Amino acid sequence: MGLLSRKATCNTHGQDSSYFLGWEEYEKNPYDEIKNPDGIIQMGLAENQLSFDLIESWLDKNPEAANFKREGQSIFRELALFQDYHGLPSFKNAMADFMSENRGNRVSFDPKKLVLTAGATSANETLMFCLANHGDAFLLPTPYYPGFDRDLKWRTGVEIVPIQCTSANGFRITKSALEEAYELAQKLNLKVKGVLITNPSNPLGTTSTRTELNHLVDFVTRKNIHLISDEIYSGTVFTSPGFISVMEVLKEKKLEHTDVFKRVHIVYSLSKDLGLPGFRVGVIYSNDDIVVAAATKMSSFGLISSQTQYLLSALLSDKNFTKNYLKENQIRLKNRHKKLLAGLEAAGIDCLKSNAGLFCWVDMRHLLRSNTFEAEIELWKKIVYEVKLNISPGSSCHCNEPGWFRVCFANMSEQTLKVALNRLKMFVDGQSSTTRSQSEHQRLKSLRKMKVSNWVFRLSFQDREPEER
Repeated sequence: MGLLSRKATCNTHGQDSSYFLGWEEYEKNPYDEIKNPDGIIQMGLAENQLSFDLIESWLDKNPEAANFKREGQSIFRELALFQDYHGLPSFKNAMADFMSENRGNRVSFDPKKLVLTAGATSANETLMFCLANHGDAFLLPTPYYPGFDRDLKWRTGVEIVPIQCTSANGFRITKSALEEAYELAQKLNLKVKGVLITNPSNPLGTTSTRTELNHLVDFVTRKNIHLISDEIYSGTVFTSPGFISVMEVLKEKKLEHTDVFKRVHIVYSLSKDLGLPGFRVGVIYSNDDIVVAAATKMSSFGLISSQTQYLLSALLSDKNFTKNYLKENQIRLKNRHKKLLAGLEAAGIDCLKSNAGLFCWVDMRHLLRSNTFEAEIELWKKIVYEVKLNISPGSSCHCNEPGWFRVCFANMSEQTLKVALNRLKMFVDGQSSTTRSQSEHQRLKSLRKMKVSNWVFRLSFQDREPEER
């Protein structure tokens, strides 16, 4: 062990989180409708598999892009050679346009301010390296994506300080919560370098309100710190209220040519909206030229292949395709979300009201043995090992209230979702029967005690000596 670095031997990666442990259990026994119908169903992975057919159809109709041809001529050799880390101009232009389209063209993006990265994971970590030093802190609203403990902290040495949000107001960010988190960081002698949010939220499945975004912009302006808005779910908003990018708020507040404009950064990727996590396509968008230059240099550690850039530049440049895809994908997400809610309701389970994302924030507090995180993990283990569903417990997302779970719905077929919901209903019904049985047992036990006590009282009364007068 002494021959290895501290980084190689430390356990701060977060791999021991219940979020990742659930994945491990699924991989040991994955559900398959035919081959393994009793296996674990993966509901802990936020993948969008609902619209693959739309992309496959485009590929069939555009064989030149898929076969790396231009005007009938192969460009394989051109793409096979090394490309510098600035990326293909055609891809950056197409990506900037797609990001604008995704936001209703209410804001525009300059391709020169885009940095290409191997997914949003790389984008977020790169921003940490650019904006903070080892031991500095970023504030994150809870609950937050469990992978941030790895993405933001593991290699950078940056600390995360939670902005505590509660179910009392639907886990919304408040002025007081922001201030309390900042004060906590100061008490811990941590220098706060910024705030990072996901909008739409992972794991809540909700879009940030204009009020929240205004609070955040005002807060980072006042504290002279950065704001990172991770907007990788921006194209998954399937019902009102619509998505509001932080860029819109900056524009509305007429902050384009101010210092705070340079301290707001956006992370985006095609992993969720297009369902292409395996393509490893992410971007950083920043108005700070120094950040763009530094992040571009760092991107050499995680480039997007030239072949991927070429293919996707053709796909994203097809405006008819992108327009129809975004519309149809949102319709499919809405329908699938509706089916999940109906199944949960049949099992007597509620969710936080949501309008985006590939998951729901599910309330199972009534199923806990006690209002503790130990009881939450106990319930989670039953669901994983007995019900055979991998869902993510709220504690893995740093939620400060036991009993909430993230449940994904877009990474499986409709039939598999039905199986999962039937399993969950049977489990909840069984729990209710057990609870009723225990209550009836307790009632009968109390009744027997009462009868014995009455009998003893009567016996004692009858045996008592008459009082002397």
